[in-house]
Amino acid sequence: MLSSKYSRKRGGRRTISEMNVVPYIDVMLVLLVIFMIATPLLTPGVKVQLPQAKAQALEDHSNKPLIISVDQEGRYYFNANNNPEQALNAHDLVVKVAARLQIAEKRGEKPLVMVKGDANANYGQVVGAMVLLQRAGAAQVGLITQNPPEGEA
Repeated sequence: MLSSKYSRKRGGRRTISEMNVVPYIDVMLVLLVIFMIATPLLTPGVKVQLPQAKAQALEDHSNKPLIISVDQEGRYYFNANNNPEQALNAHDLVVKVAARLQIAEKRGEKPLVMVKGDANANYGQVVGAMVLLQRAGAAQVGLITQNPPEGEA
């Protein structure tokens, strides 16, 4: 959007062009608000209450990790599933994880395989998920925890 003004300079008219950026700023602010509202809704996965433990973060990997969640009832969820919020039985979990690992291996990738267990889940269910992942072909399996609040150890 350009607006022009005329100025008198030694008897002649000269066009001065200015760009009005106010409408663009309005559009950017509206988009910012939309993205701020929509971003938390895009986080896939199952909500679990993570156990708290101090640990160092892993180095950043470019490919998306495979995350198996165990809720407090002991149900398994897989983030790379067609519907990540659908519970899987042990057999389906092994088959789906093994397929994803084979696809990644053909691409020359080695994705991180992680278990995200609810703090109220049975310990045996979380260990069972790790055993299932080993059966699927995962050489290394990590645990996802949440850092405790400041002041607690």
